[in-house]
Amino acid sequence: MKNVLFITYYFPPSGGSGVQRPLKFVKYLPEFGWNVTVLTVDPENAAYSDVDRQLGADVSKQTKVIRTKSWDPYSAYARLMGKSKKDAVGVGFLGAEHASTKEKFARWVRANVFLPDARVGWVRYAKKAGIKLLKSGHYDAIVSTGPPHSCHLVGAFLSQKFEIPWVADIRDAWPDMAYADMLPTSDWARKRDTDLRDKTLRKSHVRIAVTEDLRQTMQREVGLPFDVVRNGYDPADFEGLDPVSSTEFTLVHTGTMAPARNPLPIWHLLASKASKKRWSEMKLMFVGNVDSTVFEAARKAEATHLLEHVDYVPHKTAIRYTLGASLLLLPINRVSDAAGIVTGKIYEYIASGRPILGLGDPNGEAAAILNETGAGRMFDYDDVDAIGAFIDQHYAAWISGRPMEGADIKRAAAYSRRTQTQELATLLHSVSNPPGEVNS
Repeated sequence: MKNVLFITYYFPPSGGSGVQRPLKFVKYLPEFGWNVTVLTVDPENAAYSDVDRQLGADVSKQTKVIRTKSWDPYSAYARLMGKSKKDAVGVGFLGAEHASTKEKFARWVRANVFLPDARVGWVRYAKKAGIKLLKSGHYDAIVSTGPPHSCHLVGAFLSQKFEIPWVADIRDAWPDMAYADMLPTSDWARKRDTDLRDKTLRKSHVRIAVTEDLRQTMQREVGLPFDVVRNGYDPADFEGLDPVSSTEFTLVHTGTMAPARNPLPIWHLLASKASKKRWSEMKLMFVGNVDSTVFEAARKAEATHLLEHVDYVPHKTAIRYTLGASLLLLPINRVSDAAGIVTGKIYEYIASGRPILGLGDPNGEAAAILNETGAGRMFDYDDVDAIGAFIDQHYAAWISGRPMEGADIKRAAAYSRRTQTQELATLLHSVSNPPGEVNS
């Protein structure tokens, strides 16, 4: 067995989508010859938007987890605004109309001072803990995963100091221009962030992206090769779960519903008086954090009575809602690079076997995955008539007692977390083996 230091900000008890990839890598790496030590932030000092203590069950007792202090600018922001820290880092931070001088100032500081991101206050604590750890034992490789991309600053530093090969796992673009465009980011800050990225990633031995589009983008920007290890789903998360059933036709979305994902064509369709007869037994169910702009759109469409909001729930409970859906809603962010976005939830949606209604680029990477697996279809946000016809098709089948299915589980198998972890393990062996050595 070899030893790897895995650097991640998000780790149980953190909830949300950002924790799933590092958690499952850590869970399955020992199966492929790697003992894992996790370097992460102490939850008392962390900026988590959600907490899910059930996820800790996936962390083996043999996995050593080192938690450190952190300085968190969101705590200062929360005090300034008179909010809880959870509200300060929640879904509404970017989507709300920030009219006050305090809020505008806080957003400017976030965009131009805390680079590469607002978790940079963790870096010095993580470096210190990493030095102590690497001095006390032998490690064959280092992995860092981001965002937050501050994790990669730690990985680069420790790799150089101890001459240990380092794998940088990039889950979102660095810098994320769509995200930066939502903030008052100066040209100077963008250049500084880009320079920091290049300086950091050029110290890495292997770089991983989660999609083909991201691989091409980062490869072009940084000028170094990237590999693709996609996100996925864990079959174990589905075992023994009963669906949350309903007597109505349910259009279900799980996870964060941010302003850029507001399903405007759905509200447009429901605003029609004809929709009351067209889908008389339909209900929309949003499970997770939802921005206020989404509720406002539902109100304007006079559709709030059709909307049921279930606040953030543990991951396995969210899967139960997924399994019980008549039709799953998959909105892709309405941003300039939407064609390359593949949300993490798409894989669990596919694994559920329920049909999927996607909103985004019909020629994008997420659409290709839906087509490949037979899980559903992706429609342009402006293709309202086609979206309505797709709902009609599934609603009629449900009414007749013969609801339509989504992807066959065999087609989803390639996206299992175990398969993705095996790909990471192969890359780790490739960088940690001396020349001529063969993996055991």
